[in-house]
Amino acid sequence: MRRPTTPQLTLSVTLLAAAFAAHAASLQEAASTLGVDKTQAIEFAATGHWFQFGQAPNVKQPWPRFDVQKYVADIDYAKGASRVQITRLQSDDPQRRRPAPTTQWLDQYVNGKLAWNLPPVSQPQTATPQLAAVEERQAEILSTPQGFIKAALVNQASSKPLKNGVEIRFTVDGKYQYVGTLNVGNEVEKVSTWIDNPVLGDTLVETEFAKYKDFGGVRFPSEIVRLQGGHPVLALRINDVKANPSIDLTPPDNVKNAQPPAITVSADKLADGVFYLTGGTHHSVAIEQKDHIVLVEAPLNEARSQALIAKVGELFPGKPIKYLVNSHVHFDHSGGLRTFVDAGATIVTHKLNAPYYQKAWGNPHTLNPDALARSKKAPRFETFGDKLVLGDSRKIEIHNIANSGHNDGFALVYLPAEKILIEADAYTPAAAGVPLPASPNPYSVNLYNNIQRLKLDVDKIAALHGPRVVTLNDLRAAIGLGTVASAK
Repeated sequence: MRRPTTPQLTLSVTLLAAAFAAHAASLQEAASTLGVDKTQAIEFAATGHWFQFGQAPNVKQPWPRFDVQKYVADIDYAKGASRVQITRLQSDDPQRRRPAPTTQWLDQYVNGKLAWNLPPVSQPQTATPQLAAVEERQAEILSTPQGFIKAALVNQASSKPLKNGVEIRFTVDGKYQYVGTLNVGNEVEKVSTWIDNPVLGDTLVETEFAKYKDFGGVRFPSEIVRLQGGHPVLALRINDVKANPSIDLTPPDNVKNAQPPAITVSADKLADGVFYLTGGTHHSVAIEQKDHIVLVEAPLNEARSQALIAKVGELFPGKPIKYLVNSHVHFDHSGGLRTFVDAGATIVTHKLNAPYYQKAWGNPHTLNPDALARSKKAPRFETFGDKLVLGDSRKIEIHNIANSGHNDGFALVYLPAEKILIEADAYTPAAAGVPLPASPNPYSVNLYNNIQRLKLDVDKIAALHGPRVVTLNDLRAAIGLGTVASAK
């Protein structure tokens, strides 16, 4: 028997249908409000602030801030291409001693699956491929109001009503999730998406838009704030917008033909059982013990760590890497740690860093699953405050670099028998023959002061950046001190 329709049920169905019609229409109305059909490309210029992602001086602090004197973004939506030009200068921070700020010029491009940078116009214009930047730069294109709406229209977006607007959701390339909100004026207020990061895994990127206005016939926000990993990475005040500028974002030939760079690890003997592992922008040091290896530093990402593990296996067959010593939490120096957790190594790091890693490594890691995401092994930590000693056949001292403006959980490694100092970022030696800096780097001055405070007898410095192993006299020269006679 058919159940009679009640007036209340009929009203609910009618209201639900009206709601679905309203929010379905809002996407189209947003496209009309923002002139999406008429905007195949856009250019916007701004000033504001840029923040250095993954480089916080303390795990509880935001990313360091730079003042942006110029920010110009040119976006070709039809081609999925963009160019972003930034002129920036690191902001003053009276709480921390930093190197004297210098103006930096960035010229960054993406076109489809290709990304590249160009140097400042005063230098030869040779493009540098940036294959690892494609994901983030494509996300930035879709994290503009017009870009988000265009993508929503072609990716079968779903939507649902909110109290003061509409939520729009869709997936790009079957992988990247986008969630945006439209306000009652059919303006995009916020876009959220997720990109991969070796430390944080699936990393939330949130872009917020405010104070829309008419820029010569283009409706666009006058304020944009972007957060990544929970902290701001961009804060802009828009001062000019142009629709459909004439832009050429064709990739150079060397970018079109670029292949992922080969990962190589070269081993240079520093002393018996101690090897300097180079072959890239970031270095490591392997230290042999009776039945295991202590490795200092796991930089960049899983691929680099896998290459390090293979090289250590060649140098010391049958000896596992028992300890991985981490210099500090900055992402370029901690991006490969997860690989060593999966391999069974204990992570040696400052006590400030362990809780941060514990939390970060618990995040989902679905966009680019690594070995640890598959094995789900629990990390083991050995932490230190001021000092920790490891080793059986070779003594290894790990000291906190006190009062550095670079990072608060900052380690140097010292081998007393070999008189070798291992450090990252406090001092990066220049190539032989390069003129000394006009003014000393305060991080390097602080490193030297720590060496003196700890009474370390240093013969060699194996910096984890830079082209060569140097001596204590090289450090003294770099900070404006004279040379001293060797104690040998």
